[in-house]
Amino acid sequence: MKKITYVLTLLFILLLAFNANAQDILKSKDLSTVKVDYLSDDDLAKISAQLKSNNATIDSVESMALSKGMSQTEFNKLRIKLNEFDKKNAKADANDKNSKPKIVDKESEFGRKQEKIKNDKVKDSVNALIFGSELFDNPTLNFEPDLKLATPTNYILGPGDELQVSVYGVQEYNASIPVSVEGKVSIDYVGQISVAGTSIEAATQKIKAAIARVYSTVSSGQSQVSVSLSRIRTIKITIVGGKQPGNYSISSLATVYNALHLAGGPGKNGSYRNIELIRNNKVYKNVDIYKFLVKGDQSDNVSLKDNDVIRIPAYSQRVTVEGEVKRPGIFEMKKGEKFSDLLNFASGFNEFAYTASVNVMQKTGKEFKVHDINESEYNSYLPQSGDVFRITKILNRFENRIKIEGAVFRPDYYSYNEGMRISDLITRAEGLKEDAYTKRARIIRLKTDLTTEIVNVDLSAALSGDFGADLELKREDVVTVYSILDFREEYKVTIDGEVKNPGEYEYFENLTLNDLVVQVGGLTGSASKRVEIARMIKSDVIDDADPKRIELVELEITAGNNEQIKNFVLKPFDVINIRRMAVYEKPEMVSVLGAVSYPGKYVLANKKETVYNVVMRAGGLTSIANLDGMKIKRPIKQEQIDQLERIDLNLSKNDTLKEKLSKKLKDDLKYVTIPVNWEKIVKDKNHYSNVTLFPGDEIEVAIYNEGVKVTGNVLLTSEIPYRSGKGFKYYINSVGGADSKGWKRKAYIIYPNGKADVTTSFLFFRSYPKVEPDSQIVVPEKPERKKMSAGEWAGLGTAFASLALLIVTAFK
Repeated sequence: MKKITYVLTLLFILLLAFNANAQDILKSKDLSTVKVDYLSDDDLAKISAQLKSNNATIDSVESMALSKGMSQTEFNKLRIKLNEFDKKNAKADANDKNSKPKIVDKESEFGRKQEKIKNDKVKDSVNALIFGSELFDNPTLNFEPDLKLATPTNYILGPGDELQVSVYGVQEYNASIPVSVEGKVSIDYVGQISVAGTSIEAATQKIKAAIARVYSTVSSGQSQVSVSLSRIRTIKITIVGGKQPGNYSISSLATVYNALHLAGGPGKNGSYRNIELIRNNKVYKNVDIYKFLVKGDQSDNVSLKDNDVIRIPAYSQRVTVEGEVKRPGIFEMKKGEKFSDLLNFASGFNEFAYTASVNVMQKTGKEFKVHDINESEYNSYLPQSGDVFRITKILNRFENRIKIEGAVFRPDYYSYNEGMRISDLITRAEGLKEDAYTKRARIIRLKTDLTTEIVNVDLSAALSGDFGADLELKREDVVTVYSILDFREEYKVTIDGEVKNPGEYEYFENLTLNDLVVQVGGLTGSASKRVEIARMIKSDVIDDADPKRIELVELEITAGNNEQIKNFVLKPFDVINIRRMAVYEKPEMVSVLGAVSYPGKYVLANKKETVYNVVMRAGGLTSIANLDGMKIKRPIKQEQIDQLERIDLNLSKNDTLKEKLSKKLKDDLKYVTIPVNWEKIVKDKNHYSNVTLFPGDEIEVAIYNEGVKVTGNVLLTSEIPYRSGKGFKYYINSVGGADSKGWKRKAYIIYPNGKADVTTSFLFFRSYPKVEPDSQIVVPEKPERKKMSAGEWAGLGTAFASLALLIVTAFK
């Protein structure tokens, strides 16, 4: 029993040793007893954190661990376990980051840490007009201390700070040492050193002196000591009078503005000009935020200390500035500040402001009153609480403007001076243009009652030195110099017919027919010698005996020649028509395809070229031609589609039938099919099938095919060999009959020449079309029928009942 107790006690002591070593593996003197297999996840987390705090990796401490007695095997195990642990944690952190934002301690690239202080900002709508409120709504402007900066030498240490103490050189030592609640740091083999309440500079000297007493190489200079701030403590402060008053834990490096930003700035009635920083129950500093807002002066942004109180009292004076200033809003004023200071807070007048005087609405004990402040009083007027300053716009008028327009070289606005005359203004406008009308110019003048009048000027007299005609101008006069081109009618001539570019053209004096023909690109090859010119008739007397509306002039020109021997002079508004030759047609072709001797394209030899003529020119039909399979494919012309679109089908607005028909003709069909009965044509050339061909027609002669194709809503789309004497139903049954959607009684057949036939019925008798070789039988789909609802059946029953009642009543 004693042996068992002894063994258990020994194991317990070993586990404690493992735990202690795990907590401070870099500081332990003896690592020979460490067993990695017994280390928990918490132990591995502490070792990983210790390595990170010293900016070290597991590989970098290998030599140190081996020198302190740890075996290579145990160290290899430790390396593997730590790597697995770090990977596991990194993956877990990534999952947490994707699922939900995580607030962690802020760590700079230099390893300095500080607990993150977060306060979500909400846009201030109540105080939006108060100057300075926007400073505390912006979450990016939080005045947080920069942890990357060097530690201030006057920084006062306290409990919660953490120092990074390093000895390097011959002797080495590295540790992160927190300042305890008693204000001391504990260094191995050196002891405890009191640093609370001292600056970082003074604490560094104390720590160096204490280490030098233990490390002989430090005092001899062979080793150096470095002390830096690795973790910054938080301090408690109180804010009274802010939008979010209360106690705050903030960085010991924080300043007044940082604390005010956390509290959301002053409250609804809080002062921005007289904020009190209270330290040790006394007002340590009066903070004026306007210094920072107006001048960028941060002299009031002092550092805070533990238990500081920031008190935001109510404002004493506020005034409002509206209108034409660069920064309108509500401003807080101190005693003794002038209106000029208020303008400075508002960033001054904008470019449209009326600056000669400012209107201010003041309040008395009973009512409001209005006061005007002249420009000379800006530096002496003392704004009172509640004043509302209104800065108005300048008038939309000019005190010295004058305008000239029309036939001058530089029409524009010009400055006006007393005694200025019409000749002076024309000189400023660089003089009259060549087309100026000098007999008269117009001045539109603004009278004293703001109505306008017209004053006429004789320009030629005014510019020749006649002082009486050279009128004196007034402010806001608008001088118009006319152009002689304004009085001329715009003349046109029109040319149409066989020219390259027919249309309407501008008329010039002495314009001839040759000039116009060349201008429009010349005659076309189809131009005839006949030219007709229509000319308008001008007369001051109405002659009822002469019914002519125009004068017709007929000329003969040399066709194909743009320059005529007799050059006819045109007049304004002439209409010229150059006629087309009586016979001028380019050769046009049709195509013959299929079972003919010489398929290809053939030119229409005459205007009444028939199918028979063209087929015989193609060598006639071959032995494999299907005599019943000849057809003509005629292209659908754009005029036919346009004609269909112009027809009023009396459809509703939402009906798209017309659009569907046009699209089908344009995109799907593209041509119409004309069946041809060749056997009848051979016997009688005057048979109706021997149609006259049009340009673009295609004659298709099918090759004889003994199959009959069955398509549509049948069980099997197939081609059945033709059997003489077999009827329509035989071929449908040969493919399995119609399917569930097939409409058998509406089946139809398409013959090889494009002709079609349908199934007909009379009473109980049904007549099917005749089947021929190379035909195609189509079984269409049944139309969908809407079933009557229960309500419709009920309505129908009600209607029948009402009808029966009427009949019974009628026979009574």
